[in-house]
Amino acid sequence: MDAQTAPTPAADDSATGTGPPAAGGRTRARRVLRRALTALCLTLLLLLLALLACETALRVNYSGDPAPGTRTRDQDALWLGHAWVDGRKTDADVKALARRLRGTGVRDLYVHSGPLEDDGTLPDSAYPKASWLIEAVHRELPGARVQAWLGDVLATEGPTGLHLERPATRAAILASTRRILAAGYQGAHFDLEPLHSGDRHYLALLDDLRELTRARHALLSVAAHQIDPLPGFHSFWGATTNHPKWWSQAYFGHVARRVDQIAVMSYDTMQPLPSLYGGYVAQQTSLALEVTPDTTHLLMGLPFYDENRFGHVGGAETVPAAVRGVRLGLSRTDAHRARFGVALYVDFAATEANWRDYRDGWVDRATRRTGRTRTGVA
Repeated sequence: MDAQTAPTPAADDSATGTGPPAAGGRTRARRVLRRALTALCLTLLLLLLALLACETALRVNYSGDPAPGTRTRDQDALWLGHAWVDGRKTDADVKALARRLRGTGVRDLYVHSGPLEDDGTLPDSAYPKASWLIEAVHRELPGARVQAWLGDVLATEGPTGLHLERPATRAAILASTRRILAAGYQGAHFDLEPLHSGDRHYLALLDDLRELTRARHALLSVAAHQIDPLPGFHSFWGATTNHPKWWSQAYFGHVARRVDQIAVMSYDTMQPLPSLYGGYVAQQTSLALEVTPDTTHLLMGLPFYDENRFGHVGGAETVPAAVRGVRLGLSRTDAHRARFGVALYVDFAATEANWRDYRDGWVDRATRRTGRTRTGVA
């Protein structure tokens, strides 16, 4: 065999890197990938099992019968839109509202009168018809109380919004509250979001507001975030989404002790079924009752709107499910609680079915048959 036909010597695999060592590297990489995928699958499985366990617990929480007498205490509330103070509503609208509310337990009206500016100020032009509305409500619904619903986005998850850590901002909010009380409102209702659990600047603001409202013989009320369904859940959710939606139960108690009324925004819960939503509301009701002092009026929110979006399934978050959940939580925790009610969110999105379900599920049927109003004379 001559040189031209002699076989070419095999290349040195170790020098070229194309032989067994490379194959071994690929094997090791595949092994690492398999382990990572296995760990991921196990993690997802554990999360799924935990979710199923939680949802099963909520379904169980929805079982049973509410205790007798767990219905309205004539201390319910209704959130009203901005149209009531900007000139779009008339005397005829107030009369229609009065007819709607007679015979129910609604006593407090949270009327949207803001929002606050990001520096905490509130121009008088934000509520030009406030005096007219307050006078008309008192004429048509004697005993009803009109509170200014003031809100704004907090700069907790973005660059814009209210900075409660700034003393000047808190001072401006106090000044704005003085002005709305001088306009005739009987209270100030604050809805500041997203408000993270443990925010000490919010507590400082509430301390100052409480001193002011007490001096003016007015009410201080707040809309509150939901309470951790599992201990520390707000920390987990915040770490994974940068939006700690819930408050710890302890922080909820700190807020509740500083106000006259606290209304839990017990909707937008991400629950897919009425039974799970109702069980969730029952749990929230119990958690809130456990840390709200008897001197503070606790309200649980009812979803008076029907839409489908992230966090809210209209066919699951229904008024009947919420009312049953409220009654079950009340029954199990403090059935005879006096300062307790539901808060209806919101008037401009409410349907006839929402109002009917509220009356049928929560309002005392005997009172409905008499036609006697709870917020004034019929």
